[in-house]
Amino acid sequence: MKPINKQHIAEPGLVVLDITGGDPDTVRAVVATLEERWATSDIGPLRRDPGETGVQVRIYADVLRPGREGP
Repeated sequence: MKPINKQHIAEPGLVVLDITGGDPDTVRAVVATLEERWATSDIGPLRRDPGETGVQVRIYADVLRPGREGP
């Protein structure tokens, strides 16, 4: 994955999350749960590293703003 730069976390509440799971469905379920809690970026392409177990995705979240199920 590309390096995280200053712009990604320039303000309080902004985070970058690299998520690794055993299969794509598990990773998508985790991202969907995070989207309910916080304002997040869309899920990007899932990535597999040759010779490594699991799939990875990077999302960006603002933990100060509610997500889809927020108040």
